[in-house]
This record gives sequence, structure tokens and C-alpha cells, in this order.
Amino acid sequence: MKRRQAIQKGVLATGSLMLLREAAASQSADIISSPVAAFPLVISTWAPNVKANAAAWEILKKGGRALDAVEAGVRVPEADPEDTSVGYGGLPDRDGNVTLDACIMDEKGNCGSVVFLQHIMHPISVARMVMEKTPHVLLAGEGALQFALQNGFQKENLLTPKSEQVWKDWLKKSKYDPMETIRHMKKPEDERSKGGIDNHDTIGMLAIDQNGNLSGACTTSGMAFKMHGRVGDSPIIGAGLFVDNEVGAATSTGVGEEVIRICGSHTIVEAMRYGKSPQEACEIGVQRMLKLRKDNIRDLQIGFLAVNKAGEIGAYSLRPGFTYAYRLPDGKDVMKEAKSLLN
Repeated sequence: MKRRQAIQKGVLATGSLMLLREAAASQSADIISSPVAAFPLVISTWAPNVKANAAAWEILKKGGRALDAVEAGVRVPEADPEDTSVGYGGLPDRDGNVTLDACIMDEKGNCGSVVFLQHIMHPISVARMVMEKTPHVLLAGEGALQFALQNGFQKENLLTPKSEQVWKDWLKKSKYDPMETIRHMKKPEDERSKGGIDNHDTIGMLAIDQNGNLSGACTTSGMAFKMHGRVGDSPIIGAGLFVDNEVGAATSTGVGEEVIRICGSHTIVEAMRYGKSPQEACEIGVQRMLKLRKDNIRDLQIGFLAVNKAGEIGAYSLRPGFTYAYRLPDGKDVMKEAKSLLN
């Protein structure tokens, strides 16, 4: 998927970049090695998603279910036209079509997913409906669209004028390049675009409610200018997201093809099952990927985020630049940058 690792304009405006720098300088910048505090807890990939965390928090603080919280949380970027990698305003494939993928999973092992869905602003809610109203786990393409329309979702044009213009500009060179972000992050901050194609990312969200139950959600418009029909890791249970209420949960970000190769999120949860901390488990996932793929992925970005049943958090990426955000039980937002395997 198209992974854009710069921090959004809104975060810069609120001075959050300074918080991220301070966090990166701290030895505890990418890990909570002890439980954050009493539950609830919500955590998501990428610092700009503090807004999504806030929406999830409104449910959690009232004693609501983690499943309801993660759905409400990720609906925020799905409806945000400024977020060009999720839902409305997402950058299209190379043919100019906005195609969406999403999945959701609860504490009971129930899960639902949609892939290659068009014209529906909130694929995460369709994924939940697949989970709750069908005997299936995943619906794709026209079948997913038909199911959504039959269940009251409205067909909409998700390609905003801004995203359409970016696509038209891309057509002039038609260079298929999933890793613009890596080069972008090497630029001085004042040269990085704010609101451009490289400053957003897919959201993966994990939550623990007041009852100590876990749920997770992941939603994306996928890699910008991808081949028509391409699907990455985000909607794949066990790759982009996995939840086991006895152990913990994990989600991923980065080039989805690489996450799928190692069943990334499931790999991390299983490592926690056998005694690894969330941080150690995330590191195992990235290390395994590099060992398997070697030089094929050295210029790519992949990151993992995990939380265990006790509320310990781990985050790790292949390359620098992966940030995440969480909200503490006292309502405080925390944004940090994960450690990385490569520099």
C-alpha cells in the first residue's frame, strides 16, 4: 500500500511534531513495557490518528465495547477528504478508481472483511455487517457493493477533486512507485509537502475496553495508483489485523505484500502467546521479514503495532518514520515514533 509517513498538517499546527521529537529522544519512545494504566485503552497507527482515537474514546469512557470503539474510531479518517489513503478522498488506482479494503475483529474471534469495494464511504461498517449478518468472513468487489447497498449504505463518488488532480498529474509520468514515502522522509522538513500524497497512511486501531476485552479494525484505500484489483494486507485477517482475547492484538502498516508473506499480525500475536512482550513480538515480525526478503525490502517500509492483554504496547518498523498514537485512561493523548531495524 501507499504508505505516507510524514505528519499531517493538523498535527504540525498543534505542535505535535515537538512531542514526537521528544518521544524519539526518550529511551521509552517506542514501548510501554508495563501496562499503561487501568483500562480502557485505544491505540492506532500513525500520529495524526489522534482524532480517530478521540472518537473511539467517547465510547470507551462510557463503558462501551471495544468493537464499537474501533469501528467509530476508524470511520473518522474514512470520512476525511484530506486523508488520501483512507475512504473518501483516497487516492485512486491507476485507472482512476477509488477502491477500499477493511476488516474488523472482536474479542470472540468474530471477524469480517471487505476487499476491492467501491462507492461506499465506510467500508469498516460494511465489514462489521459481513461479520454480524452473514456466515462469511470476506466479501469482494461487486458482491461486497451489492451487499452494502442491500443493507442501507449509499453509493457515493469517493474521488475528490484534489485526489483526481493528483491522479491526473501522476498520469503524466505513470511511474508505479509504492515507496515515494522513503525518499520523502529523507527531505528536510520544510521541503515536505503538507496535504500532499505522501502525508497520510492506512489506519489500524486496537482497543481494550473497561471489561478488558480486545477488538481491532483496519481500513484503507490501498496503495496509490495500484493495479486495478490489487489488495494488500489491511483487510486480511492474520496479516493486517489479528485479535486473540486471551493474548493480545496486532496490526500492521507499510507495503502490504510483505506483511502478507509472513502473516504479520498473526505472527506477532503468536509470539506474545509464547511469552514475548509486544515490543519483542513486533521486532520478531520485522526481523523475520528482512531475513526472508533480504535486499528486496531494504528500501520499503513495514511497521507493526501490538498490545497485550495487560495493556503493554509495542511498536517496531523496518525503517525510521513510523509513528503511532494512543490515549490513556485519563484522556491524555500520547504520540511516539517507533524504533526501526534499519536506519
